[in-house]
Amino acid sequence: MGAEPHGTGDEGVTEPEGTTGVDHAYLALERELAVLLRRARASSGELAREVHPDLEPAAYGLLARLEEAGPQRPTELAAYFGIGKATISRQLRALEELGLLAREGDPADRRAFLVRLTSEGQDRFRHVRDARRARYARKLAAWDRTEVAELARLLGQLNRRAEAD
Repeated sequence: MGAEPHGTGDEGVTEPEGTTGVDHAYLALERELAVLLRRARASSGELAREVHPDLEPAAYGLLARLEEAGPQRPTELAAYFGIGKATISRQLRALEELGLLAREGDPADRRAFLVRLTSEGQDRFRHVRDARRARYARKLAAWDRTEVAELARLLGQLNRRAEAD
């Protein structure tokens, strides 16, 4: 007369069609990440327009990277974002034409150049970034600070593992 097996917590839950035998924790993770990424793409467009009405959505990420890492070679930016040289050149040219980015010689290699945020680019980016952070704080105000820190830690761990692959 052995003990009854412990439940999985999924008793009474109907499995979505085609998911028999699937680890539901990974299925839930996939679903939630898809929602998060969809919202992030939409948010990038809104944030870019807040920086400048003519800015493409992908440009917000470029501004964020330059703010975080400082002046970069276009090839470094292209590698970081996993995009081609032509694409990064077009995006950087657009940012430069809007007065948000400037080119300067690379002291390590006179044949190359670095791109950096202009003062206007920094000011506009920081204004939008600070407003975005305030929105996060309002949305997560009911969360315990340790939960926010744990979410940040877990997302950081996920990002580091993804970059290592």
